[in-house]
Amino acid sequence: MKWWSIRLLLVALCWFASLQNSPAPLIYTPGEGWTYEAVGTTGTWQRTRAKDQLEVAQTALAENDYSLALKAARRTVKIWPLSDYAPDAQFIVARCYEEKGRSQRAFDEYQKVVEKYPRLGLFQEVLGRQYDITGLYLGGKWFKFWTYIPYGPSMDKTAGMYEKIVKTGPYSDVAPQAQLKIGEAREKQKDFPLAVKAYETAADRYNDRPAIAAEALYRAGMAHWKQAKKAEYDQSAAASAIATFTDFMTLFPSDARVKECQKLIDDLHAEQARGNYEIARFYERRHKYQGALVYYNEVLQVDATSSYATDARERIAALKARITAAE
Repeated sequence: MKWWSIRLLLVALCWFASLQNSPAPLIYTPGEGWTYEAVGTTGTWQRTRAKDQLEVAQTALAENDYSLALKAARRTVKIWPLSDYAPDAQFIVARCYEEKGRSQRAFDEYQKVVEKYPRLGLFQEVLGRQYDITGLYLGGKWFKFWTYIPYGPSMDKTAGMYEKIVKTGPYSDVAPQAQLKIGEAREKQKDFPLAVKAYETAADRYNDRPAIAAEALYRAGMAHWKQAKKAEYDQSAAASAIATFTDFMTLFPSDARVKECQKLIDDLHAEQARGNYEIARFYERRHKYQGALVYYNEVLQVDATSSYATDARERIAALKARITAAE
């Protein structure tokens, strides 16, 4: 009995102590982390109405007090998620993270704005801010694990961010440029097929915008060209580059880049001729004369004016004579 009496007394003392005001300068809020509030000020920023709570956030944001603005805005969203004030509060949450330099978190919070409150009048501004944030990562800004641990740039994640922007607002002010940036991010990865796909999507989707369509088609051709130049010469990529540049020149004949495209086409034809000539020589050295004739003829097809074409004509005549003599 005596032991239980002591335990009850201790429990009662702890309960009474919890009722007393105690200083708590460090406050932890889930999703926000630790913040400092001086003794006697804890809770002074909290309001009992959504409208008043939002006003606290707006005032703090205007005064560049992003910590207070963030707390007040998050409370508005959490306590009154269905109120008319929640959309503006969510926007302030994103703004605060952006101002604090937490770009990844800011992008995600802006995404909540456009997904939960698509009718908000700030739709275009939100996508514009996401576009600017993603541009930082396209420029080499490092991503972070768990908010604080940097692990390096990632063009794959960057492309994914641009894809979210385009998916959310495919015909928004920034969507055409964002679609082009997807291709740019893929090019930085050296993933030229995905880059081409992104550029072709831009050319098709925004074909009613000549400047975008021209840029997209030109970049698609350049991505094919870069693919053709990688390591061993890629004949299929070269053919795709020629076809794309030809389409570009046909659709946009007054574009300043037409001359450049024609030169690239000429270079690609010359490289195709060289490649076919080397294959033909390979077959000839192994006495596969019919195969050699096929590739010598390909030399004439792709570039009849090259030095390889002159040699190819001579070899075709010599091989035909040899084949005839053997029959």
